[in-house]
Amino acid sequence: MAKPGIVLIGAGGHATSCIDVIESEDRFKIIGLVGTKSELGRMVAGYEVIATDGDLADLAVKHHHALVTVGQIRNAALRTRLYGEARKVGFAFPTVVSAHARVSAHATVGEGSIVMFGALINAGATVGANCIINSRALIEHDACVGDNCHISTGAIVNGHVRVGAGSFVGSGALIRHTVTIGDHCIVSMGSVVHRDLPDKTFFKKVEE
Repeated sequence: MAKPGIVLIGAGGHATSCIDVIESEDRFKIIGLVGTKSELGRMVAGYEVIATDGDLADLAVKHHHALVTVGQIRNAALRTRLYGEARKVGFAFPTVVSAHARVSAHATVGEGSIVMFGALINAGATVGANCIINSRALIEHDACVGDNCHISTGAIVNGHVRVGAGSFVGSGALIRHTVTIGDHCIVSMGSVVHRDLPDKTFFKKVEE
């Protein structure tokens, strides 16, 4: 049986990592990538940039599935916009989980989210839509990650933590049990968060 096709929206460095995950899962055939006008025709890990975001409606006529493969470091605005525009024109967004990650059968991961190599999502955890759970990140039991978040490489989100929509948790960051992080926050690489953070907080501190 032929694998369904998927269009990747974003043609930068993060897209190559997403391609690895999609290939490891072996559930979809990659049709091509959506990038900028200057990127058209460029090859990314063996796949061509075939369109720009202005072509999403035309692509949706021919193809059913898409995934946002733009990276997210400090601002979720671009990922959020592209996800919304692609959904509006009719694309469906599968959840993509690396064959080398583990998601508990008692956890929930939203549409359009990608769980990358070595990541672990434990029982009772909830991850929203259009999220990146990056390599070796740990989402502990009963934690909740909102829509459009990026939990970066090696970050630890402990039990009963709440991460608000559009937030970024940097590589190697540690979020203490029961802490609440507001919407659109940035937790810098290597930070240790012991207290709640209000919306739009930039946190760059290692606390004792």
